[in-house]
Amino acid sequence: MLLNLKRNDVMQWLMFQMASIGPMLGQAHHFNKYAPEKIDYAVKRYESEANRLYGVMDRRLADFKFLAGNDYSIADIATWPWLRSAETQGVNIDDYPNVRRWFEMIGDRENVKKGLQVLADHHTDLSKDKDALENMFGSKQYEER
Repeated sequence: MLLNLKRNDVMQWLMFQMASIGPMLGQAHHFNKYAPEKIDYAVKRYESEANRLYGVMDRRLADFKFLAGNDYSIADIATWPWLRSAETQGVNIDDYPNVRRWFEMIGDRENVKKGLQVLADHHTDLSKDKDALENMFGSKQYEER
């Protein structure tokens, strides 16, 4: 029974990432960094939602070491990368001390560091690569391939 409860917690927080963290933080990031025109309504809406979600996580992490309890899980693995761009999402991570602790603790893991190095080695700065920017956010993304 206890194993099922732990599994349910993992699934709950993994769904939180998929239904809230990914879509909402992605939109905050997009409208703050990549949108071709600044739309104040969109920026404010997604920054507000980003901060609300950080607050949800901060309250959870006040009581637990990781999102789904005291064990590192796929919920943490799936959520952590989305918080790498807090400033671009309109979030001051220092306002969420439990999230900051969790974020730094996971970022200090050796395998996370190795993964980030792979990402850095293959990173494309979309602001400097117009073709990549067009492929990602322009009309080319809707072309049949």
